[in-house]
Amino acid sequence: MRNIKEWGFCLNIWKIRKCTIPLKSSAARTGFKGKLHLSSSEAVQQSLLPPQNMEKSDDRREVVLLATGSFNPITVMHLRLFELARDYLHETGKYKVIKGIISPVGDGYKKKGLIEASHRLAMANLATKNSNWIEVDSWECSQKEWMETVLVLRHHQQKLANANTSDSSEKVVHKKGHKRKRENSYQDKTDRCLQESKVMPQVKLLCGADMLESLGKPNLWKNEDVIEILSSFGIVCITRLGSNASNFIYESDILWKYKHMIHLVEEWITNDISSTKIRRALRRGMSIRYLVPDSVVEYIENHELYNERSEERNSGIILEPLARNSKNS
Repeated sequence: MRNIKEWGFCLNIWKIRKCTIPLKSSAARTGFKGKLHLSSSEAVQQSLLPPQNMEKSDDRREVVLLATGSFNPITVMHLRLFELARDYLHETGKYKVIKGIISPVGDGYKKKGLIEASHRLAMANLATKNSNWIEVDSWECSQKEWMETVLVLRHHQQKLANANTSDSSEKVVHKKGHKRKRENSYQDKTDRCLQESKVMPQVKLLCGADMLESLGKPNLWKNEDVIEILSSFGIVCITRLGSNASNFIYESDILWKYKHMIHLVEEWITNDISSTKIRRALRRGMSIRYLVPDSVVEYIENHELYNERSEERNSGIILEPLARNSKNS
């Protein structure tokens, strides 16, 4: 006679052997559509497998590209910078660009010929109207004083952090005396774990070779700002024909130290469009069509922007970064 414990053990083994679950096997590949009876060891192995409908994880680092500058006016080349940078980062297999941000500088920058921020912001919005991933942000240009680039980068990184915290902190509040509801499924637990362990997107500064080389100009940038931009964020630089960005990095001790945080993207389909040349053409009554978006051309014409008078705006005034950093040096 078997005792009660032995009968209980046999009953459990019988239940495991009689369990039926889908199995990817040679039988399934040959067209067998039913369910297979598994041995106890096979049943345990199958139960440890993840659900078949789980999506493959994407371990690429999410990136937000941030372009600062005058955008005076915005041109098709400004928009091309984003496309070139995204293509390059995706080709590395390490990054996934999720957003591009255009941040026009404020009027406090005091650059010669810089028209009102309201106009530059409006033109940037028109230029990106049909983009599904590039947007315009007004925070920087709405500030009363000029904001250093590193502060703009911090601002947008903090916005991402706040959004990430908000998404992951949604918790169910349980009343006293009520038991916590059990998770609905294994998939729910998996999704929650993935959400909590997801790395926050990283903001990277997008620029051209001219801006990269400006990092070496005395009093234009503070060394501590350059170090923070490189170490905490990184730079994606689109090089122009004739520029020697690699040599400039080699000659700068700071840039050389953080060269692993600088991505140089060569522009194979070259063009020499610049805001300076656009303004010159407008002052001389020449066409700028197909050099800037049509909506921007129309805006410039309707508001009679960029003439000899506007080019003299801020004339004789020291550029704000130079004025501020010279006092502190």
